[in-house]
Amino acid sequence: MDVKLSSSFKLMTRNAILSIVLFLLVYLLLLSFAVILTIAFVIGGFAIIAIRPMWITIALGLGLASIGFFILIFLIKFLFKQHKVDRSHLIEITEKDEPKLFKFIADIVNEVDTKFPKRIYLSSDVNACVFYDSSFWSMFFPIRKNLQIGIGLVNTITEQEFKAILAHEFGHFSQRTMKVGSYVYNLNQVIFNMLYDNASFEKMIQNWSNLSGYFSIFVLIAVKIIEGIQVILKAMYEFINVRYMALSREMEFHADEIAANVAGYLPLKESLLRMDLADHAYNSTLNFYGNKVSVNLKSGNIFKEQEFVMNFLAYEDELTYKNNLPLVSILDLKKYNRSKLIIKDQWASHPSVEERISALESLNISKETNANNPAKLLFNNPEKTEVALTNKLYSFVNFTDKANDLSFDVFKEEYLDTFHKNVFPKIYNGYYDNKNPIPFDLNQPLTFNSGETIESLFGKEKLELVLQLNSLESDKNILNQIADKQYKVDSFDYDGHKYKSNGAEKLSNNLAKEIEGLKNKIKRHDIEIYSYFYQKAKGKGNENELKERYLELFNEDNSYDQKIEIYNMLQQATDFINVDTPYNRIIKNFENVYHLEVTFKEDIRNLLGNKTIKEEITQVMQENFDNYLSKEWRYFFNEQYYNDALQILFSALNDYMYLLSKSYFLNKQNLLKYQVEQL
Repeated sequence: MDVKLSSSFKLMTRNAILSIVLFLLVYLLLLSFAVILTIAFVIGGFAIIAIRPMWITIALGLGLASIGFFILIFLIKFLFKQHKVDRSHLIEITEKDEPKLFKFIADIVNEVDTKFPKRIYLSSDVNACVFYDSSFWSMFFPIRKNLQIGIGLVNTITEQEFKAILAHEFGHFSQRTMKVGSYVYNLNQVIFNMLYDNASFEKMIQNWSNLSGYFSIFVLIAVKIIEGIQVILKAMYEFINVRYMALSREMEFHADEIAANVAGYLPLKESLLRMDLADHAYNSTLNFYGNKVSVNLKSGNIFKEQEFVMNFLAYEDELTYKNNLPLVSILDLKKYNRSKLIIKDQWASHPSVEERISALESLNISKETNANNPAKLLFNNPEKTEVALTNKLYSFVNFTDKANDLSFDVFKEEYLDTFHKNVFPKIYNGYYDNKNPIPFDLNQPLTFNSGETIESLFGKEKLELVLQLNSLESDKNILNQIADKQYKVDSFDYDGHKYKSNGAEKLSNNLAKEIEGLKNKIKRHDIEIYSYFYQKAKGKGNENELKERYLELFNEDNSYDQKIEIYNMLQQATDFINVDTPYNRIIKNFENVYHLEVTFKEDIRNLLGNKTIKEEITQVMQENFDNYLSKEWRYFFNEQYYNDALQILFSALNDYMYLLSKSYFLNKQNLLKYQVEQL
């Protein structure tokens, strides 16, 4: 196969090669500096000892010489570092286990003109990838790659789609030019090692420092010099990483083209578009069973349940089917996205799905195929494989007692029940899915329009207002980040016009006016909705009850921000735990935490008294809250954190946030259901 490299790919390859050359020059200069420094310090150390050999001069001489050695070790330690991929969650298979699958892979390998994987592993993921253990020496000695196949993916694609996906993965290694990406990746790992992977190095110099007070002085000097080197390396890391990401995106397009030549563009396109749905179905199933761990229940075959959930969600979204699988379109993918903001993310390693689809469609390479059977049929015993991966998944879960499998029928019943408990009535057409009723004066005179219907109140035109508002607010937030330089970009496109980054603030201000106008329009429509249901409720004598429910939701909406503020403040107040912090600062920080906890504990007590969420409070949650409220916990003493106490605090925070959000959702759901009852 001879797939030509695009001009863009060639440009990114040249830029990547330039970054490699530049790094090598900078590194050689740093290494030369370290060698010269080491020689100078060693000579200086011997000179000090030679003046008068005694304990003090020997210590000073060794300390001085150690500065150079530590800098040198810092610069070459990456030579001995290996990056091993965790295989604990994988199951290896052989040709003897799966002859049909291996032949299928061998045919693709031959067509792509690359090497057969060294080993093949199965995982539970909705993904397929090629991986290998790497080190600095990987750039010089060829390494055969391993193939990882996610059964969560195989479970949701056809055989031809599987062929396209594997051809894409092998395509990354079929062209010699693609090896440039591997070199840049390894250089990234080298710099990362010197910048951030320093635990063993720091332990070594700390042990040296502890041998003598004299040594600690020279260690401090070495650390300061190393910090200066790291400043240079950080700049190099950013320089190389931007070019690596740009090349990586081109590599994805190139691998897609190879896949299209092997299997046609349509199978890859359709599998890419279905991927999010398949992944969402898998994670929804996992989340369902996450709540079953405490009662020692597990899945017998999580992939069978993933398939059920995927088909159910496809039915809910009214998707069409092809080859017995949901057919997701670009419009479905962008169903709720009305953003006019386009930013070329220089830090993204992959193009967006939309960009990949557009590139594939421009190729328009079609292949005749009859391979539309489920990909899982390439396995000797698909169900046995799925059960084995399910058991592997649960091998990492700690149950309090022997776990039992939940039957498939019970899963379906409970999943559907849980799903319907967490959605709003379909009559609203998604109008309230991502918005709340905007508060207004419930005592104002109401105007009734006898021509209003449910269809007119919640039609596509009204839903479009909400989608536009959500997208405008999202765009405005991103523009504010660009204006504040939190999001570093040189330029961006908005509504077909190109802007420099310094134009973000002005555009954000313009959007603010547009947002305000749209909010007022939606608010007026919310009043029309209230008027419609008020008239219906009045006919049944329920108008006061409807008004009370609206008032209750508005009051909760008003207090929600206040309640969430204490949660956010506590989250921010404990962020320092994740970074190295001086002891005196830790003590001071926790004084602020203890002060905030007074209000937080009172909010928890009020929340626990909320009848709306009584059924949502599990036994584990109640025990966590009771434990947290039982005393004033201390989280740091004698220069060490009390991790058990911190876990109690964080459990309380997480459960509080969940119940607070659930309380609002249930009040909103109760109101919307009550409105439907008035029809």
